[in-house]
Formats: sequence, structure tokens, C-alpha cells
Amino acid sequence: MYGCDIIAETNFYSNITVLDSIDKENFKAEILQYDSLTGSEDTGLAKNLYYVQKSGMSLKQIKITLNDGGVIVEPGALQFHKGNIVCDANLGGVGGIAKKMIKKKLTNEAAFNPLYRGVGEVFLEPSFSHFLIVTLKNGSIIVDKGLFYCAESSLVVGVASQKNISSGLFGGEGWFQTKISGTGICILESPVPMSEILKYELKDERLQVDGNFALLRSDSVNFRIESSGKGIAGKLTSGEGMLQTFEGSGAVWLAPTQPIYKSISASNIQSLAAATYNRDNST
Repeated sequence: MYGCDIIAETNFYSNITVLDSIDKENFKAEILQYDSLTGSEDTGLAKNLYYVQKSGMSLKQIKITLNDGGVIVEPGALQFHKGNIVCDANLGGVGGIAKKMIKKKLTNEAAFNPLYRGVGEVFLEPSFSHFLIVTLKNGSIIVDKGLFYCAESSLVVGVASQKNISSGLFGGEGWFQTKISGTGICILESPVPMSEILKYELKDERLQVDGNFALLRSDSVNFRIESSGKGIAGKLTSGEGMLQTFEGSGAVWLAPTQPIYKSISASNIQSLAAATYNRDNST
């Protein structure tokens, strides 16, 4: 005997709720939620955990199950993996290296995303973030900087450039964004939960947004910045400034509550007592 028999076993998954999942032949993605965090032996930490749980925050973790499949992840996101899993530098040859370096330069994001492939389980770092599972079928989406978290290896994570000067200068995301293309599953790290995301499917329509809370759009949707009103009279009467304008056919996902969270984070809670618009009608 090379050890001792385990008499009692703690069931890890009895404290887990699967918030969302998608299962394919060789790739399964799950968003795990820890139902409670009760392991603290420090009273100060226990107090903080109490308020965290009372506020409705929950610790989440991404689990990927591979069956001769692969997953591309953000650098540093891996926590552990089990099984016959190998890590590939995912360089893509000389041409691939050049493209990745250009991507890093343009988007200020990681140049090289590790690729884990094989048979087994891959667990990414747990956090209090919100995660979204998105499935692509021979399509392309453009997402805000920092949203990409991991993706099935069949997808290509690249760069999309703004198609006009106004969106590059005033769009809030700079001249370049992250583009995810192909057929497969990707997971995005969202500033808000899925229940607070408004999903529009435009059909040769136009959507205008006052602010920077559009999380993603189909590549088929045209994006530009427009003034809210034509001419001086329109600007004076609308009370708004420049609007993000989405036009065409395809998906646009909005996070209307995101600006409120930013205000609360900046301790501007008192300003939220009334709707956030200018009440000065003296002009």
C-alpha cells in the first residue's frame, strides 16, 4: 500500500451551480458559480465575505472540457488543468508572429494567447466577473477591448479597424478593436451579467447610443459616430452630443446598466438620486 485510504470525501460540485454551458463533440464550456464561500479562518475576511455575499456577488470560474479539442485563453488566465493536456505557444509561424505583434501594437492587448489542447479539463482563474458564452457559425463579431477571455481553437482572434475617422476619434474604443471570427465557441468577460444585456438583432435598421456601453456587434453592422442633431438647432434642442451609430443587419449587444456601475464605483451615488440628464432649462 502506497498511502492510506480516503475515508471521507468532500463533494466539490455540491457547492457549485452551473450558470450556463454549451456542449459540443470535442469542446464543452461551463460557467461555474460557487454557491458560498465559508472557508475563512480570519474574522476580518469573514466580515468582508459576508457583505460580498449579501450584495449578491458570487465567485465564478470557467471550466473547459476537451476531447481532442483546443482552447485559446488570455495569458495568465489558466489556474490548472487535468488529463492529457499540452500547451502550445500558438505562434503560427513567421507570418503568424508578425500578425500577433501587429495585434498587440494596435489593440494594446496580448500578442500571444496560449493554446491548450488534448483530452481533459481546463480550469481558468476564478473571479467575481461576469462571463458570456457566445457561439459563432461562420461569422465575425467585434468586441470591446478587454472582453475576450477564451475561445475554441477553431476561432481566429484578430484585429478590426474602424472604418471611418469619426468612430476612431470619438467612438471611445480607439482605432482598433478585437475581432473574433469563424465557427466555434468563445467566452467574454462582461462588466454586467447576461440578465442586464439587451440583445438587438438589427434588420436593415439603425441604432443610436449615447455613451460607450455597446459590448459587441456583428462585423456586418456598420459603426460610426454621428451628431445627435443636424445643425446648431438640432444640437441645442436634443441636449445630447455625439452618438454611437450602428446600422445594417446583425447583432448589437448593449449593457444599459454599465454607466451606473461606473458612477457607483466612482462614489457618485448621490448623483444617481435623479435621472442623469441636464435639468438646466434656463437657456
